[in-house]
Amino acid sequence: MNELLLLVFFCALLGCVAGFLAGLLGIGGGLVIVPVLSGLLLHFEVLPFEQVVIVAIATSLASILFTSTSSALAHHKNNNVPWSLAPWIMTGVALGALISGFMAALLPEQVVRIVFGVSAVLIAMKMFYSSKTSSAPTERQLPNKGLLTFFTTITGALSAMIGIGGGALLVPLLTFFSLDIKKAIGCASACGIVIALFGSIGYISSGSAHFALADGFLGFVYLPALLGIVCTSWFTAPLGAKATHYLPVSTIKKIFAALLLVMAANMAMS
Repeated sequence: MNELLLLVFFCALLGCVAGFLAGLLGIGGGLVIVPVLSGLLLHFEVLPFEQVVIVAIATSLASILFTSTSSALAHHKNNNVPWSLAPWIMTGVALGALISGFMAALLPEQVVRIVFGVSAVLIAMKMFYSSKTSSAPTERQLPNKGLLTFFTTITGALSAMIGIGGGALLVPLLTFFSLDIKKAIGCASACGIVIALFGSIGYISSGSAHFALADGFLGFVYLPALLGIVCTSWFTAPLGAKATHYLPVSTIKKIFAALLLVMAANMAMS
């Protein structure tokens, strides 16, 4: 029992950091939660090595359901959610997340690790160079709604597979098509709820044959860790959003990108 309480305590600390960074950088707490929670689950011998990543991803997605809701409500109040586009984008990410949640249980552990590692490296590179702006940005029109749904299905599937809310992938996609950055972030926040919800449904359903509720699991979601993360991340995400007005975000992005590269390399090679 003492070790379980200690695990919950460390997850609460993790939730503080993940929530704050999610609000500050708009990257989704899963990029922090998945590698750190994997290490915690191994350290406290909750699971064998070959099962920790999929449980960490599923638990991360479940926690993002709460933090994305907090973020999306704030963006909605500021009229930053483009509701004319959001239903089509949400349909795509929901379908992709649901499929990914079921398929991830069928993939070898090492494949999931490599997918997370490669995705994290690409996101880190995007974050590192995001402060560099081009002198002549290209104006691009949004594709038709059917094609937009197709693109976001792929985005939702990848986001659910690596346990992130989707902002790190959706925002670059939407801004590529010249959607205003504030609208893109607001839409990504709302879609994060959908990705987390449908991805979690997939992970819970596919994991029900592997783990029991009596052991603290809801499918692949580890409930004690989820409780620890959510009880703090819900409150620190808004603080991170406010801190963007006071902290050098571009510098923090570069530092975090370097840290993310180290975590990705460790995940892929371990």
